[in-house]
Amino acid sequence: MTAVADAFSGSYRQARAKFLDAAATAGLQVRSHVHPGKGRDGEELAMDVALDGPAHAGKLLIVTSACHGVEGYCGSGVQVLALGDAAWRDKARTAGVAVLYVHALNPYGFSHIRRATQENVDLNRNFHDYAKPLPANEAYREIHSLLLPEEWPPTEQNAQAVAHYLATRGLAAWQAAISAGQREFADGMFFGGTGPCWSNTTFRQVLRDHAQDAARVAWIDIHTGLGPSGVGERIFAGRDDAAAIARARQWWGNQVTSIYDGTSTSALLTGMVCAAAYEECPQAEYTGIAMEYGTVPVLEVMQALRAEHWLHNHPDAPAALAADIKRQMMQAFYTDTGVWKEQVAQQAREALLQAVDGLAGT
Repeated sequence: MTAVADAFSGSYRQARAKFLDAAATAGLQVRSHVHPGKGRDGEELAMDVALDGPAHAGKLLIVTSACHGVEGYCGSGVQVLALGDAAWRDKARTAGVAVLYVHALNPYGFSHIRRATQENVDLNRNFHDYAKPLPANEAYREIHSLLLPEEWPPTEQNAQAVAHYLATRGLAAWQAAISAGQREFADGMFFGGTGPCWSNTTFRQVLRDHAQDAARVAWIDIHTGLGPSGVGERIFAGRDDAAAIARARQWWGNQVTSIYDGTSTSALLTGMVCAAAYEECPQAEYTGIAMEYGTVPVLEVMQALRAEHWLHNHPDAPAALAADIKRQMMQAFYTDTGVWKEQVAQQAREALLQAVDGLAGT
């Protein structure tokens, strides 16, 4: 079994190499969907896919990382650990469950320490029917210029304006206005896009390649940045369907939260990536969760996101400031301590085992 400390990485290049090595050691073939861009060190970027199990399995578990690029530092470690866990792999195989590992849904953001894609799109807000009107976010429109001022660090006037908003509207309103997603400001935060981005179309192809014969599909998508440090909140990831939510709670426990009933730390979202499971695998019964691991307090996460987004819009910023912003971004989404990684690994393994039992009907 892979040691927990050895499974995690400090760069996308290293994380990808560990994933490819772990898949090869497990005897699995990898299909690499090469990204059109390059990484921060000029390295190749790709959405790498490994299937552990029969190609036409009726029960399929999907495990994904880096939907929000920088969060891949956690998710990649989980995938590497799973690939090196012989007991876990044997349990899935015995239960007749194939496991599809998708490493780096958003490899660009993973490498560049961004949450967004190369199109500045929040991938988990990009899955819409673009033939229909896109949802508006008037609350974000109100604070767009406040979030991304001309100067960074923000002026005292900006800081006071933010403090006033928090004091009068509350933290939940601030978080929801920012994170719900918006389609009006292409240079703004949590931009959902005006059409499918590369990661959207590529992942849909992955599902068409590997999930067309599955009668039952489960999905665990690894995220970070919300909640208490080291705690993996299990957030239902699917349509507002009472039966599916009940099934997720039967599989993963009653602690499964939902954005639809206000029990989750996440705001109510639209355009979520889980829409692809319904649209590309209409034959399957689908059950999914996002594993959301806490890191630092939410206001620190939001401040790191503001800073990194400001930097994206100001590429000529001083090198020292840019380095400090990227360091802050990493700390907001990846806690580089042994204790945190052990917590992540333990909870992820439990969720993987529960998913297999759920798919197998045990």
